[in-house]
Amino acid sequence: MTTAADVLVELLAALPRRQHENRERTAERLTAVVATGALPADLHEMALYYLAEAQRDLGRSDDSRRGMQQVADGGGRLAPAARRGLAHLARLAGDFPTAQEIAQSLGWAGRHHRVLGEVWWPHGDMTRAATGYAAARDEADQHGVAGERATAQAQRAFVLAFTHPGRADDELHLADQLLTGLDLRATTLTTRIAALVRDAGTTGDLDDRVRVLRAEIGVTGLLDAQVTLELAAGFHHAVTGAHDELGLTISRLRDLTRNGDHTYYADIVHFMAGLPLDSASPARWLDTEQATRQRWRALVTARRQHLNTGQ
Repeated sequence: MTTAADVLVELLAALPRRQHENRERTAERLTAVVATGALPADLHEMALYYLAEAQRDLGRSDDSRRGMQQVADGGGRLAPAARRGLAHLARLAGDFPTAQEIAQSLGWAGRHHRVLGEVWWPHGDMTRAATGYAAARDEADQHGVAGERATAQAQRAFVLAFTHPGRADDELHLADQLLTGLDLRATTLTTRIAALVRDAGTTGDLDDRVRVLRAEIGVTGLLDAQVTLELAAGFHHAVTGAHDELGLTISRLRDLTRNGDHTYYADIVHFMAGLPLDSASPARWLDTEQATRQRWRALVTARRQHLNTGQ
């Protein structure tokens, strides 16, 4: 990249390719673009924002936070998205009160309803999360933003798969329809994980499906998808009472979350299985750890009852 035109071409090539390349490669390309300092302010901000997004996906939260804060402080076109990014980073660190506080000030531009849904579901409050995602989907539909509409619907299917496995079929079907013609790899993975949650405790091939999806996600560099897949596997093992597999799932989660983000996912698997915590994460829950534990355990109990009654 010897001219500003070269830098612009690289930026415009890197952004769509991030849906097909490992996030590590995306971060490398955008780091090089940002380092040139050759772009006008608005395009430099774009490169900085998507670099911060890639860094978040890779678990490099400190770097991501610095980039998001810089874009947010700049007050430009991507400032609302950057503030949303800061809310996501707070959530990943388990700082739910801060994530909720930021989300409430985001408005449509910052996708406030979706961010609130992402705060509520780790607490096991799937009904509230599903309502938030529906509001996010409908708001996106009103603004004609197809990608946001599909993402919100995929997340709604994911949370309802825990509580209403039969209803999840329709929600997933709608998500697939809304994804038609879009190139959204992370959202597509969300729908596949949701299908596993829907089938938790019921299918003999679920462990094989998890292994296949684990390999596919592993090449993307998307840490959030990796830990969410393990959470889905943990739900299945908690429902079936597979204690050895639960131990392996918790071990995988701890390996994946050594950077400090998503550490509460291992807590949630303990909650699902009714296991005591040997070393709790530093998560700051919105109500209490005990209330969150009870909600997650209730989801497992309800699924067992559903399977036993065939309803």
